[in-house]
Amino acid sequence: MSNRKIKLIWDFRGPAAAKTAEHHEIHLKEFIELEKLDLNITGHSSLNDMYSIAFLVVNEVEMLKVRDALKPHRGEVYEG
Repeated sequence: MSNRKIKLIWDFRGPAAAKTAEHHEIHLKEFIELEKLDLNITGHSSLNDMYSIAFLVVNEVEMLKVRDALKPHRGEVYEG
């Protein structure tokens, strides 16, 4: 069984993108607590004035459950 970590990413665009990504991270943290996920890695970052992301890192075995529940825009292998 793979123990890779997957970074699930939500993209936000527009003048309110940074605030939206920051707020979205709060809900990701709440989801971690509610679902008792193994990892507690979240974050948000502004890539420019009009584009920000929020992210949640999960173990690969939890990825499908979390993806289906939260509908991230994309994902990538986490190298952290």
